[in-house]
Amino acid sequence: MGCSRSNGISVHDPPERAAQLKEKSAFQRYLAPLRQTDWVVYAKPPFAGPEQVLDYVGRYTHRVAISNNRILDIDGGKVRFRWKDYRRRGQQKTMTVSAEEFIRRFLIHVPPSNFQRIRYYGFLGNRYRAEKLAQCRRLLAMAEPQPVAASEEKDYRDRYEELTGVSLCQCPICNLGRMMPFRTLPPITSAPPSVDTS
Repeated sequence: MGCSRSNGISVHDPPERAAQLKEKSAFQRYLAPLRQTDWVVYAKPPFAGPEQVLDYVGRYTHRVAISNNRILDIDGGKVRFRWKDYRRRGQQKTMTVSAEEFIRRFLIHVPPSNFQRIRYYGFLGNRYRAEKLAQCRRLLAMAEPQPVAASEEKDYRDRYEELTGVSLCQCPICNLGRMMPFRTLPPITSAPPSVDTS
């Protein structure tokens, strides 16, 4: 699947190639053909059911651009990492680039500040979520959930272990030692202003 490059600009190009889009009128001209497109979403039932879809999407919504185990070596200002060549049936390959180029490619995948990655629609939409979920429970004849007392609230580590079977308290290297906090970072005091994009 490719992307349209009618004007020769791609998100993977160096920043100077997109410099002309800084002008508001140039950017509007760039977007104009997209507004005329009759966008059609093709969706079909997943082969292995909705669980497969959730498993697939779940891997992408809360991850960084590249996981640590794909970085093979950092030496002499060069970074060597593993990548999948999807044109060759997902064949594993390695690539070595300069540290600057690696950082440039990594930053392409970092969303801007206050960017909302996941949006909820329908009965999970932010504005009426409580009312819509209550209506769903009534229609399904479900009991209202009981509020959890503060003394019964589970720590996120316990919930993670309960859901995944993996303990965040156990050393991931030796699987014997216990992870212990050694430093607590102070909260950021000058938080950027939040922007409601719903």
